Amino acid sequence: MALWYALADKVLQRFDAEAAHGLAIRVLKTGLVPKDRKVDDHRLGVELWGRRLSNPIGLAAGFDKNAEVPDAMLSVGFGLVEIGSVTPRPQPGNPRPRLFRLPEDRGVINRMGFNGEGLDAARSRLAMRARRGFVGVNIGANKDSEDRTADYVTCARALAAHADYLVCNVSSPNTPGLRNLQGREQLRDLLNRVQDAIAGKPVPLVVKIAPDATDDDLDDIVAVCRDLRMDGIIIGNTTLSRPASLRSAHKGETGGLSGAPLTTLATEVLRKTAQRVERQFPLIGTGGVGSGADAYAKIRAGATLVQLYSAMVFEGPPLIRRIKDELGALLARDGFASVNAAVGADL
Repeated sequence: MALWYALADKVLQRFDAEAAHGLAIRVLKTGLVPKDRKVDDHRLGVELWGRRLSNPIGLAAGFDKNAEVPDAMLSVGFGLVEIGSVTPRPQPGNPRPRLFRLPEDRGVINRMGFNGEGLDAARSRLAMRARRGFVGVNIGANKDSEDRTADYVTCARALAAHADYLVCNVSSPNTPGLRNLQGREQLRDLLNRVQDAIAGKPVPLVVKIAPDATDDDLDDIVAVCRDLRMDGIIIGNTTLSRPASLRSAHKGETGGLSGAPLTTLATEVLRKTAQRVERQFPLIGTGGVGSGADAYAKIRAGATLVQLYSAMVFEGPPLIRRIKDELGALLARDGFASVNAAVGADL
């Protein structure tokens, strides 16, 4: 861990998890966080959707819900940043406390509930920023919406012009009933309506699914995505399961579990998804990425890109450079000239 972050971490640990996150966003907005100025290993370059990224390591949705710091996060070394989830109307989310560190387990439990400033605030910030890097927009539905599919359509239509890719997030466990949208007919209707809403706009559309999906769920999800010629799937969000090995005091809190305890489950569901997709479109692997080896395992299991968030809670921005250096060394060790060459190597 870099010395500057070790000192910052001592300050952040004095706050509860959500307050610390808010403080981190404010500091990032000042531009004072050191940038990653090292050139990425050429092996880390990724070709995707007609674009070239300098590395495949992405920031998962949830960190920058309101599009406040996408450029700051790109500058610390991420190859892509995903903002959101954005809902049409602002909403407070679930009651606090709702975010819990599990330091002994290197995990996090949250039950945030799509809290955020809403569509207008995110669109305004995205419209004002200079288009640079690779920034995705994750969209969701308001908790009290009578037509949740219409919420996705509203957000997609409004944000497509400002996104390098769009994500329909139907995987959050903290909005009651949202995961029901992963069902075959519900998912087909949702994605079809969103595709129609952004027809003619050259923005890739992907769907984010839960790591708790069963084999039957994956059969349905992948069948729909292949039929509709979707541009990708993100696997996955947080899990409602609780490994018996958890030790932290907050292990019994309700909500979605992320971080290191999710690594094995998320990578296995990614592998199962990749087997069904048969390289028809790219996959993005998230869940439990905390090292270059974790990222490499997801790439070999079928992911073209990987994303992380929870590991940043414990190691901060210096983690990104370490992961990239470790991943580059692993690719070189195994004779891969690029990330793309290693995708699905274990399938």
